This record gives sequence, C-alpha cells and structure tokens, in this order.
Amino acid sequence: MKLKNYLIVMATISVVAAFPSCKKDNTSSGTADELETTFELSGDQAISDNLNSDAEYVLDEAAADKGFSGETAVGITTTMNVLSCATVSVTPLIGFPKTISIDFGAGCTSTNGVTRSGKINVTLSDSLRKSGSIAVMTFDNYYVSGFKKEGIITWTNTSQGGTKSWMRKCEDGKVTAPNGHYWLHSGSQQVVQTAGASTAHDLIDDVFLITGSHTVTNAAGKTRTSEITEPLEKKVLCDNIDMGKIKIQGPNHFAILDFGNGFCDRIATISIDGSTPKTILLR
Repeated sequence: MKLKNYLIVMATISVVAAFPSCKKDNTSSGTADELETTFELSGDQAISDNLNSDAEYVLDEAAADKGFSGETAVGITTTMNVLSCATVSVTPLIGFPKTISIDFGAGCTSTNGVTRSGKINVTLSDSLRKSGSIAVMTFDNYYVSGFKKEGIITWTNTSQGGTKSWMRKCEDGKVTAPNGHYWLHSGSQQVVQTAGASTAHDLIDDVFLITGSHTVTNAAGKTRTSEITEPLEKKVLCDNIDMGKIKIQGPNHFAILDFGNGFCDRIATISIDGSTPKTILLR
C-alpha cells in the first residue's frame, strides 16, 4: 500500500475540471458551489478511508511482527515492511490487555515509499485475530505523507466460521492536509477478508471488501454523507481501491464514485445525478 498515491487534491481538481459547464445559478443538481463542495468532500473522504486502511495495516504488521495476532502457525511473515523504520513497544509482553506504541519518531520513509512521523497508540483487549477482540487506536502528532491524522479508531473483531471480519468505527476524526486544508470525518464500516486468510504468514496477498457509511465535514461546516453501494475492494498489493461504488449525497444532487472493475490502476469515474461519467485519476 503506497499512501503517497491517495485520491487527493488531484482527484478534486480533476473532477471539478471535468464539469466546466457549471455556472453560479440554480440547476436541478444544485449550484456550482454545492457541486464543488461535493467534489471536494468526496476527495477528502477518500483520503480519510486510505488513512484508516493504512493505520489498520500498520497494526496488522505490528501484530505479526510482535506476536500478538493470535496466529499459531510458525513461519516468517511476508509483509510490506512498513515498520522498517518504526519502534514498536508492547506492554505487557505476555497476557492481555496490551498497550502498544508504534513510534515513527521525527519522520522516516518505509521501504514502500511512505513517509510517516509521530506515534500510534493502541490498546488491545485480546489477540488481534480472535473473534470479539477490540483494538482502540489514537494518534500522537501522527503524519502520513504530510497529512496529519487525529481521532479514535475502534476495531471490533467480528470473525465467524473461518471468515475473518471486523467493524471499523471512526470517531472525532480530523485530517489536516499539507496546505492547511482540514476536514472532520466519522463513520462505521464492515471489513471482510476475501483472500489471503489461509496464508497467515503472507500479508501481501490479502484482499478486503468494505461496506458502510461515512460523514465528512469541511472547515466551513458543510457536510456530505456517503454510502458504499457496491462493496469496495482493496488489495494490499494495489495502490488504490480497485473496485466498488460510493454514493455521495449532496443537498439537491448526488454523486457516484466508481473505482472500476478490479484492475490495479489509477482510474475511477464520477457522475452527477446519473449523468455521463467523467474519468478522474486516483493519484
């Protein structure tokens, strides 16, 4: 996962540029300002989701590296090696609950090209892979590729019958971009692992499907809500979400963000009120 490849400002700029006919008047889809807000907050939501997924993967790798994942098989774990420049502390070493500190210090770049700084703090009730276990994550001056991440993420393991899954709840989320632009975000998503579960010591073949809803609010207090209408697929080896659709609701319009058909590429499309989709770039 390369977090430098977010659906970030370029996506917002590309989407706005794709609709040059918007004028400052009322239309069936709302005003140009309303549309631009939807475009902006759609991109902001994508960044939030990527940051949440990245934090989740950092925790997965720490669990595999420090032995609190709950897997019993013996072997060397194959990972994206995002902890190559981090210090991971676990207290106590034996037993639960555990307090975990993942410290990237003043800033370092992992082997997959992502620069992180600051600290992730986690409290874990039981082995990460055990059904019913709860991990609560907070952030201490934490940055990923220049984006500051704040808030609380709670993972509850909901795995049953050999299917690995968990609920991801984000509360009091705030992201500040390198240019000072910031937004608030919250929501709950269900994550189900659809591939890689049988290879416990190979994290890079993992594939996940994500469903749920999200709310994003900009600095001006304007809010957009979204619902995943077709499950989002995220392969660890892909830079971006490669499949699925999100519906973003505006005051008098809606947008559909379509991530494609499963290819690891940088292409997605967006349409307003069922209009002809426009291509955007995910990085």
